Amino acid sequence: MAKKRLLFFTGRECPHCHEMEPLITKLEKELKVKVTKLEVWHNSKNAKLLKDLDKGYCGGVPFFYNENNDKWICGAVPYSKLKAWAK
Repeated sequence: MAKKRLLFFTGRECPHCHEMEPLITKLEKELKVKVTKLEVWHNSKNAKLLKDLDKGYCGGVPFFYNENNDKWICGAVPYSKLKAWAK
């Protein structure tokens, strides 16, 4: 069985996505987890996966999805919310 992932859907030119990058780095170090970054503005395969997982809730990036518990986050959020999502 494939290991479940923490997914970060991003757009290369998205300022809000770039704003989240240091928080993701902190999260990975603190919780000893890996967050898989998937660029969607220039990658149609990743864009399709985003659409399938988003189910119309957010409609954009940054979008975070936890395959372990099906929890998701829309947009740039404080570190505490990102950490709770990852656990």
